[in-house]
Amino acid sequence: MLANIYLHDARDVWFERDVKPRLRGKATLIRFADDFMVVFENEQDARRFAEVLPKRFAKYGLRLHPEKTRLVEFQRPKTPAADGGSDPATFDLLGFTLFWGRSRKGNWVVQRKTAKDRFKRTLQRISMWCSRNRHLPIEEQHKGLSAKLRGHDVYFGLTQNGRALQTLRQEVRRIWYKWLKRRSWRSRWTWQRMTRLLARLPLPPARIVHSIYRP
Repeated sequence: MLANIYLHDARDVWFERDVKPRLRGKATLIRFADDFMVVFENEQDARRFAEVLPKRFAKYGLRLHPEKTRLVEFQRPKTPAADGGSDPATFDLLGFTLFWGRSRKGNWVVQRKTAKDRFKRTLQRISMWCSRNRHLPIEEQHKGLSAKLRGHDVYFGLTQNGRALQTLRQEVRRIWYKWLKRRSWRSRWTWQRMTRLLARLPLPPARIVHSIYRP
């Protein structure tokens, strides 16, 4: 809330009032709290904005994140890479990697999938949780892991992201099995036993929460 209030004048009003009237092409600012991106139709507009933005932020005591701030040429691909064209650019925003892909009808569309660093972080947190709670009753562990997966789907459950959701389930099963085997030195956990457990207490299936229609 504070970020939205503070950046309203520092960034949003300034962009609409002072920046857009001076541009050669169209531009749109998309923001979420202090994270944002600006899409430009004209490359020179984008480069001039990139030069001015740090100075504008400095007036308000703000700095751009040096690793997260960059110019990306994100145009619809014209020539397939296999035919001599270059691979389309990608970039990460709010836990997703945005990239160009083909729709079912063969049209180029912007798609999203879970960013690699966010996926890795999620697995690390789940592994840590399983380690700390491996001595709890199996039913309680199952309840906790199921809640985490359902919560993950609420944010990452996009139509285009089904494969990443399925892969996450596979990795969570592997992690859970790993820590169940370490419950004690006398533990006799085999994968056959784990398979029987998952048949009795299955993890929730991947759920698409946000359906995105792509022509």
